[in-house]
Amino acid sequence: MQGQLAPDFELPATGGHPVRLSDLRGKPVVLYFYPKDNTPGCTTEGQDYRDLYDLFQALDCEVFGISRDSVASHEGFKTKLNLPFELLSDVDEKVCEAYGVMKMKNMYGKKVRGIERSTFVIDRDGRIAREWRAVKVPNHARDVLEFVRTLA
Repeated sequence: MQGQLAPDFELPATGGHPVRLSDLRGKPVVLYFYPKDNTPGCTTEGQDYRDLYDLFQALDCEVFGISRDSVASHEGFKTKLNLPFELLSDVDEKVCEAYGVMKMKNMYGKKVRGIERSTFVIDRDGRIAREWRAVKVPNHARDVLEFVRTLA
């Protein structure tokens, strides 16, 4: 997908206002797809983006977390972690499918369909500048920040 125009979407978000990707043209955008609110890896990932958020903002970059959880679930997760950015709800998996992040995974020996932790940086022109698949959480948010700095 790298180099391609990012699939546009509009999703319900925390804060009560939907987010449309095409409305954000002109600034870099980080979309991080994560499996589930209130799970250990997703909590750490959210905290990492929270702790670096001011540095992303200094680069005029927006950050959004996306999962299949409801907006109500996201609101609780956002409040619990004091996240300064919005979380987007993709309950029907349309955006997850468009970005190719739905995968069969093994969970406790059982095959389940879920989100493969993935991150996309969308450039000012709306193109996918970089993508990470099967993300490991430690230091990932910092790696994304370093990449966004190269777009400045």
